[in-house]
Formats: sequence, C-alpha cells, structure tokens
Amino acid sequence: MVMSQQPPTPPQLTYVDRSEISETFADSLGRLTFDGIHLRMEFVVNRMDDPKPPAAPTGRALTACRVVIPLPGMLDMLNKLQAVVAALQAQGALRPITAPPTAGRPN
Repeated sequence: MVMSQQPPTPPQLTYVDRSEISETFADSLGRLTFDGIHLRMEFVVNRMDDPKPPAAPTGRALTACRVVIPLPGMLDMLNKLQAVVAALQAQGALRPITAPPTAGRPN
C-alpha cells in the first residue's frame, strides 16, 4: 500500500519583541550573495570625508551589519517586501518602473 506524502504542518510560532535588541541603521545594501541555501546581506552606512573644494566629494561605505537568512526566510522576506511596494504604489508614493518604448528604434 502506498501512502500519500503530505507536507509537514508548519509550527505555530509566537512572535516575541525583544526590546533589548538595538536597531541598526543602513544607508544601503552593500553586498548580496546566495549560495543555494542561504542569502547573505551586508548593509552599509556612508561616511563622508571633510569636503575639499573643488575636488569631488569622497567618503567610505562601512559595514553596519551582516544578515544571513535561509531560503524559506528569504522567500518570506520577498513576499513581505512585495506587499510593502504594492502598498506604496497604491498610495502614490512609488510608481512602477516601465520600460521605454522600443518601437521604431534600431537594435
């Protein structure tokens, strides 16, 4: 007799906000790598050097934190970010990026 395989029921987890964990500010995502199992994200902060006109501004991008998340967590994050983008578009705070028309243009 062959038994049907049903996916395991995910655990019911209760979210606990740990207020002792500090927030980390980042200006941007510096590096992003995926090894097939984990997504590694390195967030950076920008620190500008003292201005020296007429030279162009200079500065450094410093690592603020690194986050490693497994594939299921990455997919959950992607879904949540897509929901945020959709909400911002609905509010008019973001517009979808549209490709420029290519009709009549040479390749």
